[in-house]
Amino acid sequence: MPAAIPLAWTKRGLVFDVARQGVGGWMRHSALTPTPWRLDEERIRVYAGFRDDAGVSRLGYVDLAAAEPTRVLGVSARPALDVGRGGCFDDNGMILGDVVDAPGGLHLFYVGFQQVAKAKFLAFSGLALSTDGGQRFQRVQETPILDRAPRRSTIAAIHSAHYEQGLWRLWYAVGDDWESIGGRPFPRYHICCTETRDLSAIPRGDRICLLPRGDEYRIGRPRVYRLGGGYVMYFTWGDRAGRYQPGVAFSDDGVHWERHDEALGIAPSRDGWDARALSYPALLRHGSKLLMFYNGNDMGMAGFGLAEATFEGKADQAIAEGAHALG
Repeated sequence: MPAAIPLAWTKRGLVFDVARQGVGGWMRHSALTPTPWRLDEERIRVYAGFRDDAGVSRLGYVDLAAAEPTRVLGVSARPALDVGRGGCFDDNGMILGDVVDAPGGLHLFYVGFQQVAKAKFLAFSGLALSTDGGQRFQRVQETPILDRAPRRSTIAAIHSAHYEQGLWRLWYAVGDDWESIGGRPFPRYHICCTETRDLSAIPRGDRICLLPRGDEYRIGRPRVYRLGGGYVMYFTWGDRAGRYQPGVAFSDDGVHWERHDEALGIAPSRDGWDARALSYPALLRHGSKLLMFYNGNDMGMAGFGLAEATFEGKADQAIAEGAHALG
């Protein structure tokens, strides 16, 4: 098992304030599950789900200066991927899963939301491709690539995808029921993985990676990176007391994991936009620094923020190389 390596993160603040810097209309508030991608040597593109006044999210992006990633260079004027056709699994909003450069184009894995009569929502995974460098994406199909199966009747949400020598390895959240807190339903889910050589035929069997512990009822949004010969995973958990915070786990094979949240090195602030919650961390290497993009209160209502860690020593360098390899 790779060593649990603590990193000391320095917060750089709210990098993208949607209300102040967004384009309005479809981008009125929130920047859900910010996911960085190295566009070129000068720009980092952060994809996210931006909500309109009705709370429906569409996928767009914010371009940041690589040399100073708190500086916004541009914002997508229109969605990179709009909501799906009425009646489809993604007709009521989307959040980012992962962005992977692989044969056929830039692969965008996303989670589509649908409202139904007898559940709060359904959430399943779709796939879209870009052949123009990530400006616009086209759906591979109008149905999910990761859909309902036994013990994942309500949620199957891909958040990490690795492509190596023709093999896809996928990590995702799986949900099957609801937790009632104060008379309100909240989704219960945990983290699983699988692998496939054909994204149109993903196996229906899930291998469990992490389950909630203690008073937690949900654990998800797994972001997996290479760590030397093994893996490190950043995720987000929620408990019945209302806390919504990240954790970290380590693995030799990407299937069997050990949690070491004490090695996380970041927590909610005393006040401000990320005081009540800190969630959905996603990493990217830039030079000698490791960048973490994340959401704060209300699942990213204000926008997304940035934290930095300077890695020292070979082990931290390995984490950074893994993050760089994933974009």
